[in-house]
Amino acid sequence: MKMKDNKELLSSIHSTTQMGQVGIRSVLNASLRPGLRKALESQLREYDTIEREAQAIATARGWELRDVEPAVKGMANMMVRARIASGNTDSKVAAMMIQGNTRGMIVGLKDLHQFNGADPQVSVLSQRLLDCENANIRQMQSFL
Repeated sequence: MKMKDNKELLSSIHSTTQMGQVGIRSVLNASLRPGLRKALESQLREYDTIEREAQAIATARGWELRDVEPAVKGMANMMVRARIASGNTDSKVAAMMIQGNTRGMIVGLKDLHQFNGADPQVSVLSQRLLDCENANIRQMQSFL
């Protein structure tokens, strides 16, 4: 198994937070219960904060993190909107958010298990993202 270096782990954190933001922004135009909307807006801010911290760490080390491709973001946005086109929007949104956070946790855990752990700033941020994703899953369960 190939070990991940600091830059690879930071890049994964960066893209995971960007995809989380894409997913949330894709549903915010839908008609949602105020509690769900508030929870999603809070999650969006947390993803943005973690993304900015990843970017700051990369900048301090002279690394460039690539953004998720616009085509990937566009496809994700279209898929989300198609999935919530009819039926119980709140429940569908909550289920999609749980699925997305679960995918993010799987990627994050795999990355951490393949990480050589040389940079405590990167590993702490990675753990913070995992904690965020776990909290997001718990928060969305009540909206199913």
